[in-house]
Amino acid sequence: MSDVAERPTRPERTFFGQPRTLASLFGVEMWERFSFYGMQGILLIYLYYSVAEGGLGVDRGVAAGIVGAYGGLVYLSTILGAWIADRVAGPERVLFYAAVVVMLGHIALSALPGLLGVGVGLVLIAVGSGGVKATATSLVGTLYETDDPRRDAGFSLFYLGINLGALVGPLLTGLLQDTAGFHWGFGLAAVGMALGLVQYAFGRRHLPDSAREVPSPLSARERTIAIAAAVAVAVVIVVLALTGALAADRLDLIVIGVTIVAAIAYFALLLTSRKVNQVERKRVLAFIPLFIASAAFWSLYQQQFTVLTIYSDTRLNRNLFGWEMPVAWVQSINPVFIIILSGVFTVVWTKLGNRAPSTPVKFALGVAIVGVGFLLFLPMAGGGPNSAPLLGIVGILFVFTIGELLLSPVGLSVSTKLAPESYRTQMVALFFLSIALGTALSGTLAGYYNADDEVPYFGILGAVAIGVGLLLLAVTPLVRRLMSGVR
Repeated sequence: MSDVAERPTRPERTFFGQPRTLASLFGVEMWERFSFYGMQGILLIYLYYSVAEGGLGVDRGVAAGIVGAYGGLVYLSTILGAWIADRVAGPERVLFYAAVVVMLGHIALSALPGLLGVGVGLVLIAVGSGGVKATATSLVGTLYETDDPRRDAGFSLFYLGINLGALVGPLLTGLLQDTAGFHWGFGLAAVGMALGLVQYAFGRRHLPDSAREVPSPLSARERTIAIAAAVAVAVVIVVLALTGALAADRLDLIVIGVTIVAAIAYFALLLTSRKVNQVERKRVLAFIPLFIASAAFWSLYQQQFTVLTIYSDTRLNRNLFGWEMPVAWVQSINPVFIIILSGVFTVVWTKLGNRAPSTPVKFALGVAIVGVGFLLFLPMAGGGPNSAPLLGIVGILFVFTIGELLLSPVGLSVSTKLAPESYRTQMVALFFLSIALGTALSGTLAGYYNADDEVPYFGILGAVAIGVGLLLLAVTPLVRRLMSGVR
């Protein structure tokens, strides 16, 4: 017998029992979320802090609108990223180069002065983050066969990486900003993204060939049309910028308008296409109230990065045993609850099986619960600077997290279930558009927040959200009929 035949087979190298390449995707997404949430934790206060404090001195309402517009642009960019992956470059290349763009954006924020750095940096980060979001999850799917029993556990491990990055990012960038200055905090976000890129560069070659395939490549004619459209859009943006139409105080309204137009166009396409049969058309109609509820939910939930940041800076008692924690640290509370509660929700839904609430009921509860979270601000209203207890904010973010887990993962799932066979990607894009709309609205709504008159703000928004939830509950029987068997 030859030596080759006698040589023992080496066990396959794995990552916590998962395909080895998952470590590369886990790492790049973890560091991208580290940089994304780390930067976002200090962005708003950088905009409105005075020049003497190291900021830019932008009006608070305008600053909140910029943050909302930026967040909306991130989710709008996921549609562009998905289209490029499907039609031009393939998901693996889009992920890599999108991460490079994210890193360049953080470098711009840390190195370029004033609003120039903000403008260049936020556009690059938004476009790059959209590309990463659009491709990372699908690339994880390429590592498994459809019936691989490790698949769900692999996705759970991947989402753990996302939340680890979201947890640690604001802690470190916030601490560095507090001790050395804003540009050092932005620079750390750039370093984090660079670390993610380096480790991914070594592991990307091990991804399966399907990760590099272009599912539906453009024809020569379509390529010409796409290039012409891209040039036209670029020219329009430049003209609008030069004429002052893209002024900072209306960026959030522009993103809201673009998102609404895009959503209407998508719904019109799905409802009028000859490729969509009668049952599929009913399911698209069923998604409309879910879209509205989702936008309402995110318009309140995403105020963690606008109103809650202002609140943490001006109203929250951040004193811990004689040391004042950085404002950005509040952004790390939600990821802790996500890590703890996501497993709990998975177990609960699994045990309930078909007895679990239907998707419209989960959506309704999610919106109503985030409304309850806003009402929980009322007992702390009117207390003055540093009067709100930290435990109060922890409790509110716990409520927010419950609402998120009722709506966010369920929304992604139901968008694939209700999607017409010929338009699966477009239906997922619609769900992202609802997040884009809600995120941009969160910036607009934050402009109405007044620390000296908080009761109307939190009371009205909380009551409206609860009303939207109750309205969705009331029409749930109709929505379920339109869903035609989908739960």
